[in-house]
Amino acid sequence: MAAVGNRLGDATSPYLLQHADNPVHWQPWDDRALALAREQGKPILLSIGYSACHWCHVMAHESFEDPAIARLMNERFINIKVDREERPDLDRIYQTAHQLLTRWPGGWPLTLVLTPDDQTPVFAGTYFPPDTRGGMPGFADVLRQVDEAIRSQPQAVADQNRALRHALGRLAHAPADGGDAALGNAPLRAARDALADSFDRVHGGFGAAPKFPHPGGIERLLRHYALTLVTGDGPDRDALHMACHTLRRMALGGIYDQVGGGFARYSVDEYWMIPHFEKMLCDNALLLGLYADAWHATGDGLYARVVQETAEWVRAEMERPEGGYCTSLDADSEGGEGRYYLWTPDEVRELLDEDEWRLVEHRFGLDEPANFEGRWHLHVQASFSESARRLGRPREQVVALWQSARQKLQRARGQRVRPGRDDKVLTAWNGLMIAALARAGRLLDEPAWTASALRALGFLRERLADDQGRLYASWRAGRAAHQACLEDYAYLLEGVLECLQSEWSDDRLGFALHLADTLLERFQDKDEGGFWMTADDHEPLIHRPRPLADDSLPSGNAVALRALQRLGHLLGEPRYLEAVARGLRAAAGAIARMPEAHASLLTALEEYLYPPEIVVIRGAPEVTGPWRTRALKYYTPNRLVFALPADAAPPGVLSGRQTEGAAPAAWVCSGQTCRAPVRSLDELERVLAHPDFRSMD
Repeated sequence: MAAVGNRLGDATSPYLLQHADNPVHWQPWDDRALALAREQGKPILLSIGYSACHWCHVMAHESFEDPAIARLMNERFINIKVDREERPDLDRIYQTAHQLLTRWPGGWPLTLVLTPDDQTPVFAGTYFPPDTRGGMPGFADVLRQVDEAIRSQPQAVADQNRALRHALGRLAHAPADGGDAALGNAPLRAARDALADSFDRVHGGFGAAPKFPHPGGIERLLRHYALTLVTGDGPDRDALHMACHTLRRMALGGIYDQVGGGFARYSVDEYWMIPHFEKMLCDNALLLGLYADAWHATGDGLYARVVQETAEWVRAEMERPEGGYCTSLDADSEGGEGRYYLWTPDEVRELLDEDEWRLVEHRFGLDEPANFEGRWHLHVQASFSESARRLGRPREQVVALWQSARQKLQRARGQRVRPGRDDKVLTAWNGLMIAALARAGRLLDEPAWTASALRALGFLRERLADDQGRLYASWRAGRAAHQACLEDYAYLLEGVLECLQSEWSDDRLGFALHLADTLLERFQDKDEGGFWMTADDHEPLIHRPRPLADDSLPSGNAVALRALQRLGHLLGEPRYLEAVARGLRAAAGAIARMPEAHASLLTALEEYLYPPEIVVIRGAPEVTGPWRTRALKYYTPNRLVFALPADAAPPGVLSGRQTEGAAPAAWVCSGQTCRAPVRSLDELERVLAHPDFRSMD
């Protein structure tokens, strides 16, 4: 089999297409490329990145577009390029291998050299400059040295590969410690205390720069506060403070796009001032839902405004006309990082009238030194109340001034060269956004957001599932690609459950059951419990991950377990509840060792210890609205509310909950126990005011 040059021109991934014109003979990860490596006996140079990755662009420009480096790569390696968003399985495996080989966290671009026969990594790194500089070895030198080491030291390579595979194999099995004894309240308290230890009490957030939002940790603190309100162990107001202070500081910082809405991925400083400018659908989904919950818990209008502006950004910038959401916006535009988002005072002043300018100058400190490469990235330095005192105006007038100024800045910025958009549709990330918009639309009474979520769900069902209902991971330009992983099924299942709470559909419930059954049949570890990242008929790889801890996204096991648990209680389905119990026992040892790293799993544990309260309302939609509003009156994160029309015919225990005549009725259930039907709003209020919780002790 002979090499055929660069084969990325037929890819669905915008990231791979960005490299289709490189002089490197890039191959996609497929049987043909792997067979070529075996046939020619060449090691594989594996490069993993994604479309919005700034340092991926830098390395591409410096090295992959360089004819001399490309010639070296083509002569000595079979070069494979992978979009980590399309292939999260490969990314997780080789990020883990990087950490085992280097004892250092990985990142993107991820650069590895693999043996041709079994794809085991011999060498791992991230970004390399083309020539040695700043203490970093040059990429060309690295390639020569690694190739020569492989050829001259075959036994050392074989020994290292054997040790690495052994280490990966150990990670694939649940730790021996754990069991029911570890499934108590202690991890919930320990996670809260560990988050407190790393909490930045000045600027919010956890740890030092660079600062990531860590939405799972913030959600854990909000839920911990809510739990202590009803267990007699609180209220834990410090947990609420840590969550809300972090959310407020992020909302006022530069990590939040003050003009356009939406969040960048992380802040490079401790102040949340200067972000890494890429905007990812997944991050915004998690934060959108979190800010909606924070508004529900506190009534703080700042959180509602952030939800409103972020939802507007999603619908304007990321939603496709036919449904579904795009993946990301690039950090770069016009050849510079963040250029789309930066201003000079003169640019701003020309756009605004005098009153608007005085406000914007004061609110964002435009009379102070520039904060990013000679230009200003907007972050709030004065509250509306401070600016009102400074300008001698009522606060509501100042807020109105900002809204008019913001619209002018939006229009002007819209005329600039926009950052590149990765327009592929990812099942997993769409599942996160579907869940977030459905929940936010329900809580803030915005039907357009719910409609957007339902439209996206319809798009995924139509375009990203095959005839048997098996999911694909990615879709673009009319082509679905790549076998779906655990996160695709789990995140989408959670999204469907949120949609069912917003608008019931028997057909939609049937789809949820299909997703749940596929998780049990194809992904479940039937020996030890929990779920593998890949299905039982997935392409064989060097490792089969079992994701327990959160990283930038909630772990697939965590979301699968909490969704199955909620569905199991809703329908009274023991198969789902038994899978949850087995999965939590399998994860108990990992949770006990570092509970704060498993924040999303702790939600599943919390709902295992304190089963969710499920409110089922039946009746015509025009009369059940006030009932659902009453049930959602307070922030009660363990309460699920479903309004079923009178003609719904769901399976299981729901089938017996029928109303008499046109009058609505509600059933309030906890675990396997349901109260007698409630037939008035006042009675529903009384029942919901006395939840049946045990003490956290």
